[in-house]
Amino acid sequence: MRESLEAAKLAPYMENPRLLLSFLLLVAATRLPGQQGRPSSKSGFDIQAASRFAHLALDCVHKEYPNKIAHSMNSDADVGPPRKLTPSFYGCYDWHSSVHGHWLLVRLARTFPDAPFALQARAALQQSLTAENLHTEASYLQAEGRASFERPYGLAWLLQLAVELRDWAADDPTNLTVHALYVNLLPLEQSAVDRLKVWLPKLSYPVRIGEHNQTAFALGLMIDYSRRVGDQDFTKLLLAKARQFYLPDKNCPLAYEPSGEDFLSPCLAEADLMRRVLSPPEFASWLHTFLPQIPRDGSAIWLPTQKSTDPSDPKLAHIDGLNLSRAWMLEGIASGLPANDPRLKSLATCAAAHRSAGLTAVTGEHYEGEHWLGSFAVYLVTGRGIAK
Repeated sequence: MRESLEAAKLAPYMENPRLLLSFLLLVAATRLPGQQGRPSSKSGFDIQAASRFAHLALDCVHKEYPNKIAHSMNSDADVGPPRKLTPSFYGCYDWHSSVHGHWLLVRLARTFPDAPFALQARAALQQSLTAENLHTEASYLQAEGRASFERPYGLAWLLQLAVELRDWAADDPTNLTVHALYVNLLPLEQSAVDRLKVWLPKLSYPVRIGEHNQTAFALGLMIDYSRRVGDQDFTKLLLAKARQFYLPDKNCPLAYEPSGEDFLSPCLAEADLMRRVLSPPEFASWLHTFLPQIPRDGSAIWLPTQKSTDPSDPKLAHIDGLNLSRAWMLEGIASGLPANDPRLKSLATCAAAHRSAGLTAVTGEHYEGEHWLGSFAVYLVTGRGIAK
């Protein structure tokens, strides 16, 4: 009887060879050592807080306007509304925000599968991540003249969405709905990886800014992805570029931060990347040379929090996100150090201050910030990027 029930569950896979292969890979993945598994909520992050963040994404993933597109056209045939050009990721003001808005929904539905918002999240994901929509997305990415589309920030977040879906499917391999979403995304995921594997060997220098083109932050997301899916060639390339770009760096000018439109810290993002690359003793030594400003007295005054002067301005609102990304980067840096490192208390104190300031700013009052700040908040409070 039990065998017949299991066979019934597997029947849809047997009818589709692609689904079956993907299912078997997922079953194998559940037995791999070092799997992160289902994300756990951190202290102070409960279902009420999760619901607030989830609804920020639910309110925007299918909201087409206002919309800012970075669209390269080759002819009149390339003219169209966002929902036609990129039918999965047309909401949330821009493509990358839509991608990590969908990531937020997957992350929270995995974390709180029985929450009232989880049903809405699954429905929204099913509406967006159809095979037809994602085939159009992959064709759009591969079209002539779009080699730099959403590179690296949006593509890095796309890989995070892919691995989150993969792990969600691995949590429950017989959940056909979740598994179908994962399989549907595979062509676009592979297109993104192929694009990055072509680009990175040609990139001679890092991009050291506090916005989307920064390479340190994107490389960190990509390394987490490549290690999780077991793409050894991609991991090798990413680690080599990180070492090439950042290993010789010294005395990062933290006093120059932030620039007026930063949502990422160039200095902290680099350190958060290198703790993924180096062993704890190596990282501790490198960090001493790179950020000698980190004190050993437990204080947080070495890196004060920031506040946007106008959260309704799309660029000035970036500063509120800076607090959130600084908080998770500080926590990431601390996670890469030996347990007895004297800088840990200052890193923790500073991270807590930025966490509080960042989460306070996620009000949902202004669409200019609410369409993306929720994703940054969830990345922080669920500990994404820090190995369990």
